[in-house]
Amino acid sequence: MLRPYLLRAADAYCFSPAESEAKRHVKMRARRRTRVQPSQRHRRKRHPVRAPKACYTKDSYGRAIQRGIAKANRQAAEEAATIGADPVLIPHWHLNQLRHSAATQIRRQFGLEAAQVILGHSKADVTQVYAERDTGLAVNIMRRIG
Repeated sequence: MLRPYLLRAADAYCFSPAESEAKRHVKMRARRRTRVQPSQRHRRKRHPVRAPKACYTKDSYGRAIQRGIAKANRQAAEEAATIGADPVLIPHWHLNQLRHSAATQIRRQFGLEAAQVILGHSKADVTQVYAERDTGLAVNIMRRIG
């Protein structure tokens, strides 16, 4: 599913709001049932005040995720209603959960200092909030000690 987005130039962004908006406009045109009136054909502004950006920001990425979850949940609810079953919904989650998961994994494999550097924290106290402690390591140590 992600392969087409990863097969790009090394300096290109994987996901682009401008690209997704262009695809959305093409789909909207394809779904149209009536002809486009001549006065409506070229109404898009040449130089809009807020054009879609080349890349997502942390805020726009979070909004895109929330919209995607809402759309998937609506579709699941509609499909479940047609067959008379309970819908399987995607639970609410936010973008920072990915950061927390990555930080925990980095800390587990490479240590607290590596996680601190990768996350860009100046103090290890902040990194400890993001990266959970490895309780499995403590269990292994206690098994060895006895």
